[in-house]
Amino acid sequence: MSENSVKKDWYSMSENAIIREMAAFIKQVRLKKNITQGQLSEKAGISRSTLSDFEQGNPVSLTTFIQLLRALDQLPLLEYFAARTVVSPLQLAKLEAKKRKRASPARIKNVKRK
Repeated sequence: MSENSVKKDWYSMSENAIIREMAAFIKQVRLKKNITQGQLSEKAGISRSTLSDFEQGNPVSLTTFIQLLRALDQLPLLEYFAARTVVSPLQLAKLEAKKRKRASPARIKNVKRK
């Protein structure tokens, strides 16, 4: 089995272990794209020492992590966090029942019919 196909037990990991995994991901993508720390830090708008610290497993702010994802063109990974409204089948049926089924005749005010 390849390393990428093994699922991690995120719940059993400490926060620091998760941060190290996130840092390893950033470093792996950076190296795969053949980008130096200096180039990535400049593109992300952070210092090279901040990037170096992070790649060594030290925590950074969520903003810094997002800046790194953006600089590496990895923002689509955040799609998982997009809030979605879930409508139950019962709620959907109620909404469908409230929809108009046909148009009503236009009412003209102050017009006398003969």
